[in-house]
Amino acid sequence: MTTIDTDNIETTGHAALDENTHTLDTPIEREGQTITQVTLRKPTSGALRGTSLAALVNLDVDALRKVLPRISTPTLTEFDVAGMDPADLVALGGIFAGFLMPKALKASMESRTA
Repeated sequence: MTTIDTDNIETTGHAALDENTHTLDTPIEREGQTITQVTLRKPTSGALRGTSLAALVNLDVDALRKVLPRISTPTLTEFDVAGMDPADLVALGGIFAGFLMPKALKASMESRTA
């Protein structure tokens, strides 16, 4: 059995890796591999095809099933997302929702919590 660990993925900034990476409460088992962490990258508009912005803003499960496989490392399948622990889906949905916020709104929210 192989364990996929994203700890060794190189990025330009550790903060970006940490805030966009989720350690799964329930690891995903597939083809002899165990996925314990998932990192999401900011999607391009093309990665959102086949969904609606309204569905994505509402974190609609079907919309997330389409988009998360396109922006995840390691790459998840729609089947992986469909079988995911709801707590993990909500956590990844929260990371994804952060990508939809304009920079000014994020900065405003961060300054209020600091």
